[in-house]
Amino acid sequence: MLQSVKNDIRRLVEKSGKVYVSSVDEAGYPNTKAMFAREHDGMKIHYMSTNCSSLRVSQFRKNPKACIYYCNERFFKGLMFTGTMEVCTDRETRERIWRRGDEIYYPEGVDDEDYCVLRFTAEKGNYYHNLIKEIFSLEELEEEQEEN
Repeated sequence: MLQSVKNDIRRLVEKSGKVYVSSVDEAGYPNTKAMFAREHDGMKIHYMSTNCSSLRVSQFRKNPKACIYYCNERFFKGLMFTGTMEVCTDRETRERIWRRGDEIYYPEGVDDEDYCVLRFTAEKGNYYHNLIKEIFSLEELEEEQEEN
């Protein structure tokens, strides 16, 4: 994969305010929802916040297989990661992802019982741009970052 493509992938993630998150329901069908893209550690770990009582959380607790998708509609670029999702309820992770204004969704603040964080760990990726599909491993993408 070209260095310019790797840089483009990073920019897409860094500039995206939303991410589409997919879980698997009990019948094996995908379920997708748009969520705020909160934070990421490199390209391997991605964080979103949600309600503990949500359908998505119950699905991830039963089956951690997941997919996230970032896109730039204007330039018809899309980045899909597949991997696993962890539901985090520890205070440290909740504080890390908490943003001013989240009280609208979680009135009791960072300690709201219905507030949790989704931590996605990517295993592989698929980047679509300029009519080209790039399929890559996360190791390949992360290795390049370490070289810079």
